[in-house]
Amino acid sequence: MVEKENKNRTKKHVLSKENNNLNNFKAMSDLTTEVINQIYEARNNENGVIGVPSEFTEIDKITSGWQPADFIIVAARPAMGKTAYALSIARNAAVDFKVPVAYFSLEMYAKEPVTRLISFESGIYTEKLRRGLLNNEEMHQVQSSITSLAEAPLFIDDTANLSVFELREKVLRLKTKHNIQLLIIDYLQLMQVDNESKIEAGTKEQEISIICRSLKSLAKELNIPIIALSQLSNSVEKRGGDYRPLLSDLNEMGNIVQHADMVQFICRPSYYGITKDEEGNSTEGVANIIISKHRNGSLRDIRLRYIDTLSKFDNFYNEDFY
Repeated sequence: MVEKENKNRTKKHVLSKENNNLNNFKAMSDLTTEVINQIYEARNNENGVIGVPSEFTEIDKITSGWQPADFIIVAARPAMGKTAYALSIARNAAVDFKVPVAYFSLEMYAKEPVTRLISFESGIYTEKLRRGLLNNEEMHQVQSSITSLAEAPLFIDDTANLSVFELREKVLRLKTKHNIQLLIIDYLQLMQVDNESKIEAGTKEQEISIICRSLKSLAKELNIPIIALSQLSNSVEKRGGDYRPLLSDLNEMGNIVQHADMVQFICRPSYYGITKDEEGNSTEGVANIIISKHRNGSLRDIRLRYIDTLSKFDNFYNEDFY
């Protein structure tokens, strides 16, 4: 009965979209006005950021902030810091800029990312927080540092085995009630498709492709950026060398690249025992954000600071390391 109701709702949604598509034409005069207004907005903004700020200076220079309707993939091997990077993005937007953010944690209970966020704010190691090994001064430090976090428009959902349909319903409600401006999913391979799509797909790779296509459509429908984390296959380690991920590594997980407006990889050379980069600089505490696909901008490698004890990303400054 429930499955039949879901199918009927899906059918009504498809018909509604088809009717709306008939009226999607926009006059050139309206479009040029929109673009000129956007140019003025960027021109009048000191940093040129017109989207949702990441607060990572070099990334914002390239992206002008996370752009509406963009579908962004952040991919890496395990232990590279995907969740830490995503939480840093969510925290920076919601706490520092009061941008409403929806964070879907498919792997962890909501308390886990919140514990990490408290670690970000207080500067106290996550492990100490989990075990409660805090003296009175540290406890006061925690209490005084979480006010801004508690007031931030950050909404965390930890529903397991979430389907694309369920995600869309939840996000639509959040958009209506809280005007969500950024959606983050941790992580892609844990999402589900409905039974009909599962049969149609046949393989997990095709299911991932269907999910990516649906997320890109949702980004356009709500006119917000969607950031989805993705695991990479072990082909990165098998290849060796500098362990730099490639777009081909991502496509082994499904036809992901085709649907993404931007693809970022995270690589921490020190994790693989690489102590110096090509210029002879130390790699300790360094995370490389590799922009390998960008429909609307340039491709670059950006270095961020990775604070292992706090599982936190920050802007990278040479004087911190050398």
